[in-house]
Formats: sequence, C-alpha cells, structure tokens
Amino acid sequence: MITLQPKTIEGRGLRLEPLSYDHVDGLQAACADGNIWELWYTSAPKPENTKAYIDAALAGQASGHMLPWAVRELSTGAIIGSTRYHDVMAAIDRVEIGYTWYAKRWQRSHANTSCKLLLFTHGFETLGCEVIGLRTDNFNFASQNAIAALGAKKDGVIRHHAARPNGTVRDTVMFSVLKHEWPDVKRHLEFRLARHAGKD
Repeated sequence: MITLQPKTIEGRGLRLEPLSYDHVDGLQAACADGNIWELWYTSAPKPENTKAYIDAALAGQASGHMLPWAVRELSTGAIIGSTRYHDVMAAIDRVEIGYTWYAKRWQRSHANTSCKLLLFTHGFETLGCEVIGLRTDNFNFASQNAIAALGAKKDGVIRHHAARPNGTVRDTVMFSVLKHEWPDVKRHLEFRLARHAGKD
C-alpha cells in the first residue's frame, strides 16, 4: 500500500516544492501571467483567492487524498505553477496527477513534460504505484492533447461529472498509465525532452 509524505522532487530544471503559504506571492505572480484564472476550465485561483486555494490543498493533504506542490523553475528561481497528486486510493496503489496549471509564458515549453516525468517517476519508482491517472475537462482540448502526447491511454469520458469554478458542470475525460506501460512512457518522455533541449 502506497504511503504519501510531502517531499521535494527536483530534476529536469524544475523543483516541485511541497505547497505551503510561503508560495502565496509566487503563485499570485504566476497566475497573473496570462490571467490564468480566467480560463473557466482550469483550477488556477484568482490572485485574491490564493490563500484559500492553499487552504483547500493542505486540507486535502491532511485527509490523505492529495499531495500538492508548487513548481519552481530553477534557472530563474520563479514559481511557474502548481500540480498535485489527488484522488489517492492507497489501498489499490493508485494516484492521479492533476490540478496542474502554469504561467502563460511556460505553457508549450518543456515544463509540463519535465514535471510529469518527475511525478510519474516518483509515483512508479518510489511510491510503488500500480496505475497513475490523469483527468481533464472535456473542453480543455489543449490539456487532452498534452496528456495523450505524454503516452497516457484514454480510459473514457464520465459525463456530468464535476462542477467547474464558474458553477457549470463538466464532462471529465479520463486517462491513465499502468505500471507495465511505464518503461515505454518514460523512454518516450526522456526522448521528447532530449529533442527539446537540442533545439535550444
């Protein structure tokens, strides 16, 4: 059975730092880059709601079903977004990766692939997960394409599944990577990052 503890994970130019109130200013600045909270299908908070956002994340951590991080880009030292494990089902060694968002200037960069590689590696190789899931809004086509590009398989769509921040109800698109698929997914992600580095 997996056991989750707050842990700093570093590599590929990023550091995932256990989310805390020390990250309020950094998260507010990241959200302000592109007004990320205005995208109605994302989980990014309005700047004035950042403390409440952290409150909720830490409450989820305390109850054992979430493990949230702030994402720091090491070359600049800036907080560029946030991500977390959520919907943790320890009894069957399952976590999901989600609540992920980045400042606009870091979207379509190496950041998401690097972050996912760190989280998948930690989940499969340190925690001993049997499956890692990902989910997204049915209207978040960029997220769906990004998840598929990671090598995750689409499980299906859960209709009328969850409330959006604006009060509407979304369909949720579900993806997953199984433990036996991880070596090929890892090779694929490392190849993508190597190609990206070669373009710099």
